[in-house]
Amino acid sequence: MFKEQIKTFKRYRFLLRELVKKGIKLKYRRSYLGILWTLLEPLLTTCVLTLVFGHFFGKNDKTFPVYILTGRLLYTFFSGATKAAMKSIRAHAGMIKKVYVPKYIYPLSSVLFNFIIFMISLIVLVGAAVVFKVYPTVWVFTGIVPLFMLFMLTLGAGMILSTMSVFFRDLEYLWDVALMLIMYTCAIFYKTETMEKTGSAWVFRLNPLYAIIRCFRDAVYGRNMFTEGYWFWMPMAVSIVSVIVGVALFKKNQDKFILHI
Repeated sequence: MFKEQIKTFKRYRFLLRELVKKGIKLKYRRSYLGILWTLLEPLLTTCVLTLVFGHFFGKNDKTFPVYILTGRLLYTFFSGATKAAMKSIRAHAGMIKKVYVPKYIYPLSSVLFNFIIFMISLIVLVGAAVVFKVYPTVWVFTGIVPLFMLFMLTLGAGMILSTMSVFFRDLEYLWDVALMLIMYTCAIFYKTETMEKTGSAWVFRLNPLYAIIRCFRDAVYGRNMFTEGYWFWMPMAVSIVSVIVGVALFKKNQDKFILHI
């Protein structure tokens, strides 16, 4: 069974590649700056957030813009990729009705093209680290681990959302509200020390995306994320489970899509 799935994937990998290219082109088709906006947008957003929140949360931290940027880039990818994956089945309804294609190709391509854009945007983080003197150590290479967890978590969530949104159209609006809640519990523009003093730190323990951002910040700032215990193993477990659940749910319901799109 697994070998058959691999053969099917190889047979349609050209389509996957074309869908990824199409996704990138469509994202910037009406933008004069094109792919350059991938670098400019997080830079401008970080400047605004630093000006607004820097005085309250980072006035004693000269590297505060890097702190914001690490959170902002990872959250933006998760938000954009899950929303794109959620809409992917309905967006390709015409193709699904006409020809047979493994339907998982659509949410997978949505996550992949957003991940490519995200990886390009990391150039801004490198530049910010140089400007604000956050010098890399050997631990920077461990940053690939939280990036892997981020991709897995996003893919799993994307598969679940793409399945559920076929049957529940209002999920798109509910997910926007959920993303707002996730954003405010990711500690993008504030530090968690103040929350820990008030006894409200439990909200972060429930958010795997915050844990991934925390691990990635450790890598950028030259700290060992593997000593974090809960903050490392929790998002790793949630990421793997989310993919398993997402794939199982998608596979169970994919034959019903044609009746609802």
